[in-house]
Amino acid sequence: MEEETVYPHPRISVVVLTYNRADELCATLERLLALPEKPPIVVADNGSTDDTVARVRATYPSVRVVECGDNLGAAGRNLGAACVDTEYVAFSDDDTWWGPGSLERAVHLFDAWPNAGVLNARVVVGEGGATDPTCTVMRASPLGADGLPGPALIGYMAGACVFRTALFRAVGGYASRLFIGGEEELVALDVLAFDQAIVYCEQLTVHHHPSPVRDSALRRRLLARNAAWTAWLRLPWREASQATLHALAVFARERTLARDSADLLRGLPWAWRGRRVVPPLVLAMREQVRSAERDAAALEADAGAASTAGNVDAPT
Repeated sequence: MEEETVYPHPRISVVVLTYNRADELCATLERLLALPEKPPIVVADNGSTDDTVARVRATYPSVRVVECGDNLGAAGRNLGAACVDTEYVAFSDDDTWWGPGSLERAVHLFDAWPNAGVLNARVVVGEGGATDPTCTVMRASPLGADGLPGPALIGYMAGACVFRTALFRAVGGYASRLFIGGEEELVALDVLAFDQAIVYCEQLTVHHHPSPVRDSALRRRLLARNAAWTAWLRLPWREASQATLHALAVFARERTLARDSADLLRGLPWAWRGRRVVPPLVLAMREQVRSAERDAAALEADAGAASTAGNVDAPT
């Protein structure tokens, strides 16, 4: 009979962010509690108005619930991480969970590569288990994998990553003003400015069964607004101006220009006070990735044009 692996005292915890998704959260907790690593689990509840808190406390007494008191968006993760006393912290959303063995592998990777600060897992989506397209892009990162357990990145996925706990706290976690939508970018820039690598790790697996409760239009607007604020906080003037113009264009398309542009402008003094442009090396990494993305888009456009031309009937 094969002996069961016995894991030492946990060195990694899991923080799960949730808001008004009690059923999905409970399904996720069932899977996390079944992990062989037996990690401590913290649920950061963003002021749910359903029975989330009561159900978790009644059904899963070993899970710690942190009541944020209000919907803090991504910043709710900060309160969850503040309760962690392990070296490493993995993050999940209420519709994502870690595959068996992935957290233990993350610990080994961090121990072996002290220059890695954040590990992004491979995300498999739905019952079919297809790899998330974002991970396919990460796998092909032009930054390479020299001295790292996988390709270096300039960003990561908030619900599918593992941090060194001390690093997460040192960069300050997520800015509450950003709420949600591209909230990772500011943290990623600060991680890279700390000279810590963000790494895509194919050997770590996160399962994602996307919730049907989503507002795509709102998310597009928040992504655009937050990208502009992040640019003003950390990037050169030119990029900040470009990101602002892009945001205004998105607001115009969504027919929310007056309201959303006013919101954007109200946040600029806050961004100005916190402005700290990242080092040239980080900017160079970003440009290398952006250049590769432009080249890939051009190749795809050329291939599409060639395909269209090939489908045109020959004159008779």
